Order: sequence, then structure tokens, then C-alpha cells
Amino acid sequence: MSLYADYLKERTEDKILELDFGFATYRHIHAEKTTYIVDIYVVPKFRKEGLASQMANEIANEAKEIGHTKLLGSVVPSTKGSTNSLKALLAYGMNLKGSGNDFILFEKDI
Repeated sequence: MSLYADYLKERTEDKILELDFGFATYRHIHAEKTTYIVDIYVVPKFRKEGLASQMANEIANEAKEIGHTKLLGSVVPSTKGSTNSLKALLAYGMNLKGSGNDFILFEKDI
């Protein structure tokens, strides 16, 4: 387990999926039967191989096992690389749920 995973475990209810090529952080929102994928990171040399979708699928399977019916994902447009993040969410089948000041929220039924 990484130091970042230790930090998350100590300070939050967030979960982390760590693999050799990247990681994803997420949280279950039980009251809404929803799982929010906070971040997905794939090492640059492994990008465009479907690995972010693979991690999202693994999170979605866990979410389904606990009775959740939706995934959430988000983009902060002012961050570096946000256009690629937006493309990845849309390619994964996410749909626009809402937006606010420098924040776009997406949703997908699972």
C-alpha cells in the first residue's frame, strides 16, 4: 500500500485501487446508491490502452455488489489535462448531470 493510500485510509472514507500502471480513488455514497470516482490516474506511457476504463469497471463491479446503481465522475475545467479527462468520461459512457463554477459532474447507470 502506498503512502497516499495510507493517508486516505487515515483521513477519509475514500477507497483506492492501486495497480502497477496507475490508481483510482473513489467513495461510496450509500444513501444515494451511488459511487463517485474522484480520480483516475494512468502513468503516461500506458495511456490510450483502456486502462482507465478497466479501473472504472472494477470500481463499478464493486459498487454493483453493494447495491449501487450509479457511478459519478467529474472534471474541473481549469486543471491541466481537463480536455482529456472530459473525453475519457464521455468515452466511458458518462452523461452530463450538472455543472457549477469550474466543476462538471457526470453520471452513468451501472
